[in-house]
Amino acid sequence: MQIPDPTLIALLAAGMLGAAFLYASVGHGGASAYIAAMAIAGIAPAEMRPIALLLNVLVSSLATYKFWRAGHFRWGLFWPFAAVSIPAAYLGGAITLPGTAYKVLVGLVLLYAAWQLWWSARAGEEFRPPRRLPVPLAMAIGLVLGVLSGLTGVGGGIFLSPILLLSGWAGTKQTSAVAAPFILVNSIAALAAGFVRNPTPPPDYAWWLMAAVLVGGWAGAEYGSRRFANPLIRQLLAAVLGIAGAKMVLV
Repeated sequence: MQIPDPTLIALLAAGMLGAAFLYASVGHGGASAYIAAMAIAGIAPAEMRPIALLLNVLVSSLATYKFWRAGHFRWGLFWPFAAVSIPAAYLGGAITLPGTAYKVLVGLVLLYAAWQLWWSARAGEEFRPPRRLPVPLAMAIGLVLGVLSGLTGVGGGIFLSPILLLSGWAGTKQTSAVAAPFILVNSIAALAAGFVRNPTPPPDYAWWLMAAVLVGGWAGAEYGSRRFANPLIRQLLAAVLGIAGAKMVLV
């Protein structure tokens, strides 16, 4: 599906630039926000997943670099989740759900993302010493999140981050620094699986969206690797995600 209306392209790009800034500031790629924006704009479900994954790769790459450069990345916290999630995401990316099932699943993911974003805006900074990570449990979690990432087109960070924080396995900065590469590798795996199944280039309008998220993602990752995003902005975005999620589930 091509979008000929330049006004709609500009609105999508502007919204995604802002979403990329916000999500990259907490180590996320922003796929849930991109999917929400495309759902509101009426993009076909078949195009939503590959575009969201592509934008996710761009933004999470920037966030990975910025948080790693700031010294927050922990390999021991990353690999147990990623080792299993990468092949699982490839498997999920190779599966094409019926349009209705995809909309319902993604709608539920968006509703969860809205709750998680609202909760993170209220949680604030945590200074407790991290607890020891049980590797078998982490790998089991990575398996589930990988499949879900591939099926929906999100990188899994919206699920991994609250798990790390609520379990006490990582503080906020370490969580962001691990979520970013986790999203990156899962998005690449799912995108590769989709391309093998259907090797078509992205639609023309996707290039404008890519440029927008690169700008927003770079600025957001630079900001977030040193400080935290405005909680009010997160709450506003949570409301947008909630509306989009309800629209996909109910309509």
